[in-house]
Amino acid sequence: MTTPTHPISVDQIQAGFAQSGYICNDDIAMTMFLAYQLEKPVLVEGPPGVGKTELAKATAHYLNYELIRLQCYEGLDEAKALYEWKYGKQLLYTQVLKDKLGDLLKGAHGLAESIDRLHEFGDIFYSEQFLEPRPLLQALQAEQGTVLLIDEIDKADHEFESFLLEMLSDYQISIPEIGTIKARRHPIVFLTSNNTRELSDALKRRCLHLYIPFPDAALERSIIQTRVPGISAELQAQLVGFVQEIRKLDLKKQPAISETIDWARTLLLLHAEALTPELVESTLNVLLKHEEDISNVKDDLRTLFNTLLKR
Repeated sequence: MTTPTHPISVDQIQAGFAQSGYICNDDIAMTMFLAYQLEKPVLVEGPPGVGKTELAKATAHYLNYELIRLQCYEGLDEAKALYEWKYGKQLLYTQVLKDKLGDLLKGAHGLAESIDRLHEFGDIFYSEQFLEPRPLLQALQAEQGTVLLIDEIDKADHEFESFLLEMLSDYQISIPEIGTIKARRHPIVFLTSNNTRELSDALKRRCLHLYIPFPDAALERSIIQTRVPGISAELQAQLVGFVQEIRKLDLKKQPAISETIDWARTLLLLHAEALTPELVESTLNVLLKHEEDISNVKDDLRTLFNTLLKR
């Protein structure tokens, strides 16, 4: 897909995302419009499985940008997120320098001049040619537009969150041996969070905030229609209605949109024409991922079907 003409509009975003298979509401489209125009990072929060990561992917596809992803975890540091030194290349350079040491120092008068000559070459060890860029630095150095996805920032430590602040505010990063590296072109940055811990106010101030809840029935039907077009309208309405009822229960893990899509594909594969208690019971493991949840839903299956039939 070609890059939209600047400035893009909210309606263009909704239509373009729909072509990419991502159905978004007005709140998402407006936030994306502002993020593009204001060049602000977006903090996307919400329960697991509502399409936070998919939003970044859809944005990259819509804008024809490269997607660069950093998956966060406890203990993540700048060596994995920003850069590390190419130690093998530095070691090779050291050997070359050692072999040429006599030539380099030839004609030097005294220790001071010899040291000065060595210093001229020593700085090369910590130059950009010896850097191994990781996702954050890759996004800053990119010549073309990029989407940087910092996924599940709530899993990273507070120290790493603080480390990100310079990049999120100024699109630059400081490397002690080199100095400040600024973005050649500002990336579109997404940070996703499943709300497993509270994020700092400093990080939130630097971002636009977007909360994505589980979709209502109408939006979920639209998503199913886009992602599983072969399913009948009647079965589509039944399975979405059933999923919506399940999400009202006290479960360890609510079924995500991706699991609703998988269930729709499963029912299509089985040539189902309508939901029955027996069909639901035999395919419930596609929708739910904990045995305790499956057992609880099976116990309430008749009640759920009665509620569904009354609609």
